[in-house]
Amino acid sequence: MSGTVVVVGSANVDLVVDVPRHPAGGETILGGDLRRTPGGKGANQAVAAARAGGADTTFVGALGRDESAELLLTSLGAARVRTDTVDRIDAPTGTALITVSPDGENAIVVAPGANSHVRVGAAQARRIAAADVVLAQLEIPLDTVIAAARERRDGALFVLNAAPSRELPEALWEQVDVLVVNEHEAADLAGPGSGAATPEDLAAALLARVPAVVVTLGAAGSLVARRGGEPVRVPAAVVAAVDTTGAGDTYCGVLAAALAQSGPAGLARAARLAGAAGALAVTRPGAQDAVPHAADVVALAEELGKAP
Repeated sequence: MSGTVVVVGSANVDLVVDVPRHPAGGETILGGDLRRTPGGKGANQAVAAARAGGADTTFVGALGRDESAELLLTSLGAARVRTDTVDRIDAPTGTALITVSPDGENAIVVAPGANSHVRVGAAQARRIAAADVVLAQLEIPLDTVIAAARERRDGALFVLNAAPSRELPEALWEQVDVLVVNEHEAADLAGPGSGAATPEDLAAALLARVPAVVVTLGAAGSLVARRGGEPVRVPAAVVAAVDTTGAGDTYCGVLAAALAQSGPAGLARAARLAGAAGALAVTRPGAQDAVPHAADVVALAEELGKAP
């Protein structure tokens, strides 16, 4: 694969504890050993676009001047992600507190830290303007996301992973070329009364706002929908989940990398590659540490493509 991707987003150090179950309010439980690993939705997606998607990838973000920042820069560098557009500021690097239950499901609380100061300056704008795809999420200021989208060149795609779920201003809606959401986020954005809607109904509602939608469905795969076309269900690989942390980010990064190569016409194929990458990611612990390599992703996607 080829293509150029710029990911604008967050970077966190993940503090992860395995737990027998997620605690209820006011409850204390004993967990396993503490793991300290590189994460953050933006950084995870950048690693995925580069390592699992094979794209020339730049990360635009903000880190502190602390040991956590060095851990993240090392991880990004190991995946061959360009980090010369990452600002270093006088604020703590973002931190995520994560518990993981035996079935691989996680619960996450994020302290944004430096992520609240991500910006699009002159250097960042130049790199964005040279990209085939610009990918962003919602763990950074909305004004920064909008600014990044507006700096893309004509013909480049802006892909928004609308997570964590929040209300989007019209100035952001009008920039989105491909919206990537899970069912809960899709229902939030589709509006009141959408909670019991099917993925097809949710996608149809969202297509009134954006040209293309991908609704991720976990173990059920994903739904791809474009204006003027029929929605397509993309199946998921059957795997034994160890840790779902970062799997959605792996999906988004590979989707962006595939779109950088094929453009919007290749959205269904991009979703198949992304689904394969996400499936491989959940079989390993961690976020960036679990991102697979491109050859493994392509091999699994080809197997899924042959399935009846």
